[in-house]
Amino acid sequence: MKSFLIIGMGSFGHQLCRALSEQRCEVMVVDRTSGAVEDVLPLVVSAKVGDCTNEEVLRSFGVESFDACFVCLGDDVLGSLQITSLLKELGAKKVFSKAEDDLQAKFLLRNGADEVIYPELEVATSIAVSESSDSIFDCIRLTADYSIYELEPMDRWLGKSLKELNFRVKYHLTVIAVIKDGVIRPNLSPDYIFRTDEHLLVLGRSEDIRKVIK
Repeated sequence: MKSFLIIGMGSFGHQLCRALSEQRCEVMVVDRTSGAVEDVLPLVVSAKVGDCTNEEVLRSFGVESFDACFVCLGDDVLGSLQITSLLKELGAKKVFSKAEDDLQAKFLLRNGADEVIYPELEVATSIAVSESSDSIFDCIRLTADYSIYELEPMDRWLGKSLKELNFRVKYHLTVIAVIKDGVIRPNLSPDYIFRTDEHLLVLGRSEDIRKVIK
């Protein structure tokens, strides 16, 4: 069972805590105020109140023992930078830090963050992509360049197989699953044939997706 430390129990911290708990992970949460952690007490193995910009407070949690640490301080830019740096200095295996903008993300990465989380950007990107195209229904941003898209098959693909279209080579995209009636079916064979009643989950770069749906 994996264990995680969440620092900062704002809206995102709460959602992350609940999601990790649903996956039956061990979660420890920390916030400066006791009220911020009270409602998640049934979900976590430990809840602490303290200022994590204080190295001794952070050291007392044994951060090196967690599989990953999440810094979710929202708009407290300085605090987020300080805690991210301290976590790495104290031996944290992996640090995810929440950013509000690109400039904050740049400094977080310089201060030791292994990955930067943009919750607002993820939602904005998903809405913008899906609403700007009749062919795309959802988008999950993985990195600045790569995303997973839910899209309907193009008319020119219908009745043909992945192998016949030489799909990955021709489009520089990977079909990772199909969705039908809300059920996801992964691990498609090269003989999979595109159908009108199924949606595709496609991994690729945004520029390659744009070329396909034009």
